[in-house]
Amino acid sequence: MALTIQAYTDAYQETWNAFVTQESMNGTFLQSRFFLNYHPDGKFKDCSLMILKGNALAAVIPACQINSGEKVLFCSHKGSSYGGIVIKKTYYTVNYIAEIIQLLEAYLRDKGFTDIFLKMTPDVYAKIPTPLIDYFLYQNGYREFSELNFYCNLDIYQNGVAEAFSSNKRRECRASFKNNLTFQKITEPEGIAQFYDVLRANQQKLGISSVHTLDELKDLKYHRLEDRMDFYGVYLEQEMIAGSMVFRFHNTVFHTQYLASQEPYLNCYPMHFLLFHLISQAISERMHIFSFGICTEDRGAYLNMGLARFKEGFGASYGVNKSYEKDLTTKTI
Repeated sequence: MALTIQAYTDAYQETWNAFVTQESMNGTFLQSRFFLNYHPDGKFKDCSLMILKGNALAAVIPACQINSGEKVLFCSHKGSSYGGIVIKKTYYTVNYIAEIIQLLEAYLRDKGFTDIFLKMTPDVYAKIPTPLIDYFLYQNGYREFSELNFYCNLDIYQNGVAEAFSSNKRRECRASFKNNLTFQKITEPEGIAQFYDVLRANQQKLGISSVHTLDELKDLKYHRLEDRMDFYGVYLEQEMIAGSMVFRFHNTVFHTQYLASQEPYLNCYPMHFLLFHLISQAISERMHIFSFGICTEDRGAYLNMGLARFKEGFGASYGVNKSYEKDLTTKTI
């Protein structure tokens, strides 16, 4: 029986969620419908797809449609950090992956899409990496983009958290402990609002806009993600001067989705204090990996060297997050 492809509908919501979070090799809750659907109706034109063998899911592709001039782009869903092709191990073979990509391209051309952009699940968050998909995208003429991801295997801190830091970061971390700072988990809506103010001030300084509204963050925390997501703050007396939003993947990866601090207090080293305690928190939860996220922009073309060096100072290692793009109006030679 050959594979078939069809558009996602809400009738498949529970089946999709179970497939992504329980059955797939490389799915995380960021590709589930209970995460993607927190965005208000109309924000994205959802065009997610399902690959089926009979009535059973073999793969799903969370995506949205973007129109730009004459281009109609099939894009990994903008409501998540990544989308890609989420696949079940049963179908992770050369025959099936080749068939899925051919089936996907034929479907998209038939529906009038001119381009495709797939942002894959980073290996560090996948239960099982999927290099076979990367290979067949390359073989089919996709252009590859690489973003530099920073993370730490938590076993490097077995002799003490600060012992794995660079000498400069150890010195600055010790200095932070002399400033009467406190570290707290944020549980109340008022605390999330304080964190959002710190985050927005950071983003405005960098000239970027927030991906989430405050109401969306509250919705994620209290109604959708619960134990998969938390907020933490660093306080000087009663004022929050730094904070982080954290995601947990598969009870193994502790990921800092947002890190922010107030510029007037940088001489107190609040970010060093925050990261020391976040790493300690991850260790206490028996996580395996502490993830800092990327330091790149423009699909990896620009590397923020200052931020990269900062993350290196805490013992970070490196991964590459991959995205792929193809003009569907041009045939592969």
